[in-house]
Amino acid sequence: MSLVLRMAGVVAGVLLFASAIGVVWTKHRARTLFIELQTLTAQRDALDIEWGQLKVEQSAWSTHGRVEQTARVGLKMVIPRPEDVRIVTADEDATGESSAAAPPASRPRS
Repeated sequence: MSLVLRMAGVVAGVLLFASAIGVVWTKHRARTLFIELQTLTAQRDALDIEWGQLKVEQSAWSTHGRVEQTARVGLKMVIPRPEDVRIVTADEDATGESSAAAPPASRPRS
């Protein structure tokens, strides 16, 4: 066998070995990335579930009845009497007096 054929065989063997190492490394990298993808997908799903639970909780806390109860009990707020209600218009001066006095709004107390 000639020297050229031996060198070609050695070069082919080295290239074959390098190709095999590349295939193994690529396969390992793909598996690593797939595991990371699965982990991130699980985290996303958990966050989606938590987001849905938070939206339900927010809607429960922001219902009209809950807000009114908090205003009455927690903040001691009451609906003003009709004679205590004043309508503010754009033509009032700095003293709060208007040229045409607006009558107080009549609103039933609850």
